[in-house]
Amino acid sequence: MADPLPDDWERALVVVAHPDDVEYGCAAAVATWTAAGRDVRYVLATSGEAGIAGLPPEEAGPLREREQRAAAAVVGVSVVEFLGHPDGRLTEGTDLRRSLAAAIRRHRPHLVVTMHHGDTWTPPGAAVGYWNSADHRALGRCALDAVGDAANEWIFPELAAQEPWRGVRWTAVATPVGVTHTVDVTDVVDRAVASLAEHRRYLEALSDEPVEEQARKQVDMATPELDGRRVAGFALYAG
Repeated sequence: MADPLPDDWERALVVVAHPDDVEYGCAAAVATWTAAGRDVRYVLATSGEAGIAGLPPEEAGPLREREQRAAAAVVGVSVVEFLGHPDGRLTEGTDLRRSLAAAIRRHRPHLVVTMHHGDTWTPPGAAVGYWNSADHRALGRCALDAVGDAANEWIFPELAAQEPWRGVRWTAVATPVGVTHTVDVTDVVDRAVASLAEHRRYLEALSDEPVEEQARKQVDMATPELDGRRVAGFALYAG
């Protein structure tokens, strides 16, 4: 039985690879937190510029940034930072770790939330799984490492102008598998759907299905019912 996610924190930083990654994974939890007065911020490694077939990156990147900011506003998030790494070419290593560690030092969170970074994932009830995105795999692992990097003044001495941040109490991975903790999102599911639907141009390129229907299906998948409640699931780690 999964436990409730701890609430002994004031500021959270959600770290993902692309615009829409938050909305596919944990926007409902974000809506719950902001409704309770918590400070939640987003950091995205890329602008998702390679994500829309037929739309050149120089057009897609700014569009997807606008959609992401609109999606964040729906769930009460006003701070959204894009780090400018190349979409589709994130690499697990020191460059990405350094960039994420610097972001953690800037935003000084008590909770860091990142995305499922296992090699594969299988939607609930599905018979066949999917190979996880290379960007997702690299981003998740580097985000976990960056929490420690941000606390250690000696790993990236070139970041010496930023004071090390040792205040991360919890790191949570929004995940469909290996859930250890949950957030009750029963009252905010519609806000999560509306948040994902703000990625309208991206979703229109994915399918002819109406955007709102796509968004509802994805959020329903990410927030299964448990004991009569809708929940968002996380794998939780200390620090």
